[in-house]
Order: sequence, then C-alpha cells, then structure tokens
Amino acid sequence: MSTLTKDALIELIRDKVGYPVKEAKEILEMILEEVKAKLEKGKEVKISGFGKWIVKEKRSRPGRNPHTGQKIEITARRVVTFHPSDKLRDCVNRQVPPTDLLNSRGGSDD
Repeated sequence: MSTLTKDALIELIRDKVGYPVKEAKEILEMILEEVKAKLEKGKEVKISGFGKWIVKEKRSRPGRNPHTGQKIEITARRVVTFHPSDKLRDCVNRQVPPTDLLNSRGGSDD
C-alpha cells in the first residue's frame, strides 16, 4: 500500500480535471492553506461526506520520561483530531471505492 502524497494529489487533479501541473498545485495549496488557517484559529473544519478536524485544548499534566522514569511536566498544548463522517467510516469498513464516497449524495454527515 502506498501513501497518498501531495504530489500524487496534484497528479490526480491534473489527470481528472485536465489542469496543468502548476495550476493543480496552486489549487491544492490554496485548499490546504485554508484548512490550516482555520485550524490555527481554533476553528472546526468540516468536509461534508468526508469528516471534520477539531482543535482541542490539552491541559498541562504530570508525566514521566519513559527512558529514565524521571517525573516531568507535560506542557499545555493544542492538538488536532480527525473524526470521519459516517459515509467515510462505512466506505473504509466495506472497502467501497473512494469514487462512490465522493459521488454519493444525501445521508448523514459527521
């Protein structure tokens, strides 16, 4: 199984839509930058039929260094979590081709 990379997505856009590589790259970069900007502001990003990314605040807490056993303080931070939609979850579990996920209409969205 291979990893889906940014370059592979650019090639998919180029092949499916017929845009030149430069334009396909610009489109993908714009989408990713918009997602990143919303998450940086702590906003939820939801793509209907796919899923949503949520920024969660984690409090500081005591922890241990797994190598030394020494007690340490784990600092407060923000983490991004992804929750797949019901459609995506069903497709992954049934191994439905991704084109069926993107072409389907209606149903419940997460």
